[in-house]
Amino acid sequence: MKLDQTDIKLLELLQEDATLNNKELSLHLHLSVAATHERVKKLKTNGYIIKTVALLDRYKIGLGLISFSQVFLKAHTFDVLQEFEKEVILLPEVMECYQIAGSYDFMLRIVTKDMDSYNIFLRHKLSLLPHVNTVHTYFALSEVKSVTAYPLE
Repeated sequence: MKLDQTDIKLLELLQEDATLNNKELSLHLHLSVAATHERVKKLKTNGYIIKTVALLDRYKIGLGLISFSQVFLKAHTFDVLQEFEKEVILLPEVMECYQIAGSYDFMLRIVTKDMDSYNIFLRHKLSLLPHVNTVHTYFALSEVKSVTAYPLE
């Protein structure tokens, strides 16, 4: 499926506010409600829209600390990497996990209540994952930019 300008505009609108209904979207796109509904359905069917979520204010739910951890593994075999990935996925504090090319193996974005909570997480969860050798962590002092919308142009 090739995206046209209307599809791109539709995706931009939904990334900004996924609660917009087909009638509201159709007004922005200058399309009928039925045509808008079909486009949204097609974008979902073709995997452009994978899910719709609510974004929460992390401070209001008590998650005031963001940290980024570089994880170094003891070995780099397929089984070691797969086992680490399988286990890290289960940790609710880990918001994102990327395998990295470079001097370390994985980069994690972690959210916790505070520094004490992070320390507990590190000692009782992250450092105990299979094959973890070393963890280097950096703490965010402020959040300058945080977006969820991908640039489409």
